[in-house]
Amino acid sequence: MRQIYIFILISLFYQLMMGQQTNDAFIQLIENEKKAASRSSLDVNVNPNTLNYDLQYVRLELDLDPTQQYVSGTVTSHFKMLANSGNIYFDLANNLTVSQVKYHNQNLAFQQLSTDEVLINFPSTLTAQTTDSLSITYNGVPDGSSDAFVADYTSANDPILATLSEPFGAKEWWPTKQSMNDKIEKLDIKITTPSQYTVGSNGKLISEIILGNGKKLTHWQTNYPIPAYLFALGISNYTKLNSNITTTHSSFPFLNYVYPSSATSSVQSNLNWTNSNMQLFEDHFGLYPYRNEKYGHMQFNWGGGMEHATMTSMGSFGQDLIAHELAHQWFGDKLTCGAWNDIWLNEGFATFGAQLAYEKLLMTPSAFQNHLASQINYITSDPGGSVYIPSADLNFSRIFNSRLSYSKGAYVLRMIKWILGEDQFYALLKAYQNNPPFQYNYVKTPDFRDFIKSFSGKDFTEFFNDWVYGEGFPTYQIRWSQNANNKQLTFRVSQTRSSSLVSFFEMPIPIKVSGSGGQTAYIVLDNTSNNQYFTQNNVDFAVTSVSFNYENQILAKGSVIKDNTLAVNEHSKNKVNVYPNPAKSFIKITGLENLTHYEIYSADGKLMKKDITYPDSEINISNFVKGVYFLKFNQELIKIIKD
Repeated sequence: MRQIYIFILISLFYQLMMGQQTNDAFIQLIENEKKAASRSSLDVNVNPNTLNYDLQYVRLELDLDPTQQYVSGTVTSHFKMLANSGNIYFDLANNLTVSQVKYHNQNLAFQQLSTDEVLINFPSTLTAQTTDSLSITYNGVPDGSSDAFVADYTSANDPILATLSEPFGAKEWWPTKQSMNDKIEKLDIKITTPSQYTVGSNGKLISEIILGNGKKLTHWQTNYPIPAYLFALGISNYTKLNSNITTTHSSFPFLNYVYPSSATSSVQSNLNWTNSNMQLFEDHFGLYPYRNEKYGHMQFNWGGGMEHATMTSMGSFGQDLIAHELAHQWFGDKLTCGAWNDIWLNEGFATFGAQLAYEKLLMTPSAFQNHLASQINYITSDPGGSVYIPSADLNFSRIFNSRLSYSKGAYVLRMIKWILGEDQFYALLKAYQNNPPFQYNYVKTPDFRDFIKSFSGKDFTEFFNDWVYGEGFPTYQIRWSQNANNKQLTFRVSQTRSSSLVSFFEMPIPIKVSGSGGQTAYIVLDNTSNNQYFTQNNVDFAVTSVSFNYENQILAKGSVIKDNTLAVNEHSKNKVNVYPNPAKSFIKITGLENLTHYEIYSADGKLMKKDITYPDSEINISNFVKGVYFLKFNQELIKIIKD
């Protein structure tokens, strides 16, 4: 018996100070999406039975009435065979009834399987690279409990039929290919309804034709590649609030289909604000991906929203929700996660996009910092959990885990921005969007990680191991002191971790130092090992306080700064200290007063390196193999470990 999960994402309210001490409640930047259910016994990412063809074009000709939980019609699919085969599979719920499969004007034999598949046998084997087509005629009552296809009534008792197929629900109402490896290049959507209703869908509106029998035929067409789960319909007695979006880069239709009761001035104002949001995202992410067709919204009865390509389905029209769903058009729609394990590439990016709207358009700087602090508190409310979803944990509720897929995923991006700097980070996002292998295609976590390296030259492998595949967060203990004579600052940074699955979070640490006369300086400590010492020269004022993570740049919890408590006997000219130890790329000898000759020997006595070091200089050991070595200087012999 198939189990159905209805998962409502947690709504977190942030009491943020806005304007003149006015408290506004901001809902966390995640959809309150009701979504479809488990994918029977098949793999949730790829149905292996559909790997032998590429689905290229689909024409849907459906007869629908929003007062009825019922679908009937014909779906014609054009495909290219990728391997020789005498049959083809489509995903389709087995409670819908296929009445005919037409192929070159002949009926084909088919079977509807308990695995929610239709197996169709060809008259003869089709060879690889053959392009062909067939039509499936079917009807039935879609399982409304999965929320993929629901005929319902609005609060004003008007009929509404709406679809929401993410993640596994497309097969609940039309024969398709759900695997996360094949986008449909073109869709023609021809929907016949009673004439009083309006149909919203993906792409460009081609025509609305009154048929003269109390029926209307609505034709939409999209020529951008689309995964099955992003194809959607909304059918009701909508009021159309249509206009154009115009930015400094482009102009295209802006179509909004709302319930008559929602056609208010406040809703219209928020819809108008979408133009400012679009300008912001085009400036930071690149051109709107579907500008040859449209953007818009169609209202439905579920809370939150769903990022259907070119026409988002919306339960309400708050600016934060508009921003989140609009960001999805770049991240989730144009570039789609290649497996549900990688859902953070959709939801984390869209949450970050909404935060960008908060930062630049909707919040004061102090309110935005309060929001980030609230996000950190939420993410660190549990010590474990990875952003990437291990296959063993891949289920509906884990996919849409708001703390990990949404909030922590967004903070991973915020930390990448901190490491790269704002200009390079947003240049990276534009290049990522426009990278030919990724455009209108699927991407996975290693694709994004490796692209960062190719674009920036910085290797983020360890960062992804810690923050995406690993679990938890660090807690820092930072001690500092200042030499009164030369104003040199010394820091020692220690770290504990909430999860044993990460041995150490290597991270540049943001530090702000302040003086009694209002002076400030900003310092970055590249923390690569535990109990690591740092020195900062030329701080030309007496430091009275030190702040860590002053703009919530990184994820951490419960960190402590101990002012002026770095004892003299820990790190001073009276005590020579070698750190970090173990070390990966360099070591320092601190506490030296003069130039010093040193030698490094391997454990078997081989001289590996010799040179002169001076106070606080680094000795490069990056080319050493891992193991034990001995550092000799000033009659001292110290064991060091190359990690």
